[in-house]
Amino acid sequence: MTKAKIHQASNAPAAAPAHEEGQQHPIKLYLVVWLLLFVLSAGSYLVDYADLQGLLRWSLIVIFMLLKAGLIVAVFMHMAWERLALGYAILLPPLAVLVFLAIMTAESDYTLGSRLIFFGGQ
Repeated sequence: MTKAKIHQASNAPAAAPAHEEGQQHPIKLYLVVWLLLFVLSAGSYLVDYADLQGLLRWSLIVIFMLLKAGLIVAVFMHMAWERLALGYAILLPPLAVLVFLAIMTAESDYTLGSRLIFFGGQ
């Protein structure tokens, strides 16, 4: 290689990073996500239309809600393309709240039972 070619190769711009300013995602991605959100919303409405009751009803509604929220956060808030540390900073606190909520729910039966024993349930 000549000196000019070596100099030209060394001054060549580096490969474009994945997160360039003004990066555009294909419109197909947004249309697919929009369609998935529509299908999940229809599923949520079908739970009411089918007149499901009890734990099954609420489980399905919460599952549909969490799936829709996950899609919105991942695509429209661009969390799918963020660094892992930022994802942990945003996603771990709600996950911790859910874990603590599950622990409190499990503990509530014991608390209720001890109160009924101590105060004399009616």
